Amino acid sequence: MAFDLEIRDAANLEIINAYLYYEEQQLGLGDRFINILERHFEKISIHPEHYQIKRKPYREAVLSKFPFVIIYQFTNSKIVVFSVFNTHQNPVKKP
Repeated sequence: MAFDLEIRDAANLEIINAYLYYEEQQLGLGDRFINILERHFEKISIHPEHYQIKRKPYREAVLSKFPFVIIYQFTNSKIVVFSVFNTHQNPVKKP
């Protein structure tokens, strides 16, 4: 059973910025980032408890191939993605 996944506006903005950055670096790299991100979203929606709780009540899913973590909260009925955080940023900025 897959749970509903809600992506907050701040996380959407981070995704857009990352996509644009990677497309500037190399054509198609932004699409690759989005594909990997979507696969992680699918995994999270099917198995939300699979990923570790780093700071209660938030879980973190580390992306493969890109320096990002998906920070989300899982409740009984849905998953809320608060951030798609670039791990190369200052960790103090991490939500």
